[in-house]
This record gives sequence, C-alpha cells and structure tokens, in this order.
Amino acid sequence: MARSNLPSYNSIFNNISTRPILQSFVSSYKSDFFRCDSVENGSLTPPYACSYSHSAKAGGTSHLAVSTEEGAVHIFDTRKRSEWDPEPIRTTLRPHDNGVYDVKWSASDSRLATCSADRSIRISCINTSQVLHTLTGHASSVKRAAWHPSNDSLVCSGGRDGMICIWDLRIRQSNALGQSPVFNISNAHESLMPSGRRTKQHTPKTITNLILNEGMNLVSSGSSDGVLRCWDLRFLSSSTIRSTAKSKRFTPSLCTPTDPTTLHGSRRPRGILSLTEGTGPSSGLLFALGADSRIHTYVASSLSSLPISFTDPNIQVNGSFYISSAVSPCGEWLASGGGKSALLFDIAAAAKPYARASPGVELKAQTGEVYAVDWADGMLASCADDRTVRIWRPDVDVYRRCLEDPDNYKWKWSWSVSS
Repeated sequence: MARSNLPSYNSIFNNISTRPILQSFVSSYKSDFFRCDSVENGSLTPPYACSYSHSAKAGGTSHLAVSTEEGAVHIFDTRKRSEWDPEPIRTTLRPHDNGVYDVKWSASDSRLATCSADRSIRISCINTSQVLHTLTGHASSVKRAAWHPSNDSLVCSGGRDGMICIWDLRIRQSNALGQSPVFNISNAHESLMPSGRRTKQHTPKTITNLILNEGMNLVSSGSSDGVLRCWDLRFLSSSTIRSTAKSKRFTPSLCTPTDPTTLHGSRRPRGILSLTEGTGPSSGLLFALGADSRIHTYVASSLSSLPISFTDPNIQVNGSFYISSAVSPCGEWLASGGGKSALLFDIAAAAKPYARASPGVELKAQTGEVYAVDWADGMLASCADDRTVRIWRPDVDVYRRCLEDPDNYKWKWSWSVSS
C-alpha cells in the first residue's frame, strides 16, 4: 500500500498551538501590581532587570528579584492573592549606589549577583541582605552575570568594556577595590581574522549576554552582531588555576557560522540584546532577541542559526539594550519585552523541520518601554518604564469575562490585545 503523505495523528497533536492559552494571560490592577519605590525618598524608580528564583520556576515560593536605577534590589512575593489582600512584605537590598543592569539567583537561591554601572559585581546574601563579595576588574559598566548551574562559587560577568570575567568566590585574589577575577577574556567579541587573530578595535564591543552550562562551556553574545561565541572553560577546574589561567591565550571553541541578523533584508549586522536557553520541548535551542526586533533561533551544540525566527510589529526595540526575553519553565513559550508592551510566542515546535513562527500575543498594561521579563511556574513578570512591575497569569474564565464586558473589566484587569 502506498505510504500516505498526510501527517500522522501524533504529529498533528504535537503541533497543536498553545496560542489560546497565551491569549488568556491576565493581570489584576489590584493584586498583580507592584511599584518600585525609591530607597532614598518617596518617589518611584525605574526597574532595569528582573529574575525569578529557581524555586519559583519549579513551583515553589514565587520570589521575584527586581533591580533598579538607583542600585537597589526589591524581592517581591508574587503569589496569587485576592484583590483585597495586602502586598506581602518585600525585602529590599542596596548593594550599589548606581544602576543595576542585571540580577541573577545562584543555584541554591541563597545568593544574588548584581551587575552595576559602578563597574562592579556584588554578591549578596538573601538571608542577611549583606554584601558578601565585591568583584572588580571591569573597566566600564557591567552588563550581565551568569552563575554556574550547580556551583554557588562560580560566576561569570560581561561588560561594556568588551571583557568577560570569571570569578571563583573561594579564591581571594584581591585588588585595591575588591576581589579580582581568576581569568578574563579581553575583547571577547572583536572580529577574528581568518588566521584566528583578532583585529584591532578602537571601541570595545559590549558583552550583552552570558550562559554558563554544567560542562563549563560559556556562550556569549555581543552588541555588534548576531554571532554567538562559545568558550571552553574546563581548564578552570585545574589545581593550577592561578598560574595557568592568567597566561593562557584564549580563542572561542565555536562561533556562529552565519550571522542571522543579516538574513532578513539588512546587510548590516545587528547586535543581540538578550539570550536565553530552551528547556523541555525547546531544549537544545538558544533564543536571541536582536537589535533588529527579531528573535533568532540557534542550535546550542553548534551555535548555528535555524531558519525560524519570531517577530512582531510591537517588539520595536528601537536601539535599546535594556530589553530582555525569557523562556518559560515548561519550555513552550517565550516572552519578550518591547517598545511599548510585552509579547508572548509559542516556541514548542521551533526545532521541528519546516516549523513556522506564529504571531506574538501582546500583553499591554504598562506605559513606556517594557524592559525586563521573566517566568515562574504559572506566571510571568514584566517591568516597565512607568516604574511598575506587573504579574500575568493564565485564567480562561477571567479572560472570557473581559472580552464579554470590556467596559466594566478594564478597571480591574488587563488582558491580551487582539492582533
């Protein structure tokens, strides 16, 4: 019997879109609304970055760390509550006196790493709110940090100076201002000559994102193009770390062969704003929000780009390097900030042959640019230029009532905007 060209039942089932679930995300004006209060006066301050704890992503207590323009970090409890319940008591830390561009939880959720315009990374204890380590070595603002996924002593940072620094908190190598890195990679995203030598550059290329995996491979992105680079850091486990690391000349073990930001109508490469890794059905993929307002997909093992990318007219990054993206704990959805709203995408089938990107679902409740987004189990946080944090949750019943009676419910809820 001739083989049918029709897809099997299983393939049809596996490709069912979860877009209706994304459209059901709603946010209460009373119980899903948080303000970023100034620690110096009664005003509000803009949030720069946010990060849910690992426990929150696994279904535990929903602690969300939000860093601000004035150097503070607020830790909110964003659990679902009734509209008249008071906001749970928040914890506020002040590790810096200048803007904090990134905040990350350690593997055990006992420490926070914060990256600041003051050129330092601070490691703070959650229980005591005290700074445990001040990490110095960057010559300019520090943009990103990445913890080792199972080791609270290993952390990496990337800065506007084009440098990647690796820190082992167990090794007290000090300078006049704080603790020195055990290893650094200068000009990490300079252009490479065919021989492997870097060309001379007058302006450093900012390191915009870092992902460190269990096997000590570090993936980085930069502000000048869509080429990802992988750095093999396994030698750092050597007992000769002090003598070997400083003298080792370093080149990336992998680079993206073709820059995907040049394949969609623009010959000029565009930088990467945010880089996040897939999990579950999107495991083995990396998703990069580019300065071209498009989310590009890469294979993590080779750093090669895939044909599929995700975009929406409402992303509109407009040259901002504050906007971030994040993959949900289930691995099926990706959230992105944007010029005036947050966007949700179904990415579950991104790795499949002939996958097609569906339009984004727009979540609009805040004014100005939506900088940062992050997921916990069953919820999404968005931080915006209006100095607020909103929490979004899927609720089909509330969403249906909002559609049926928008004039009444618009004073209580925000919901997805029809495209």
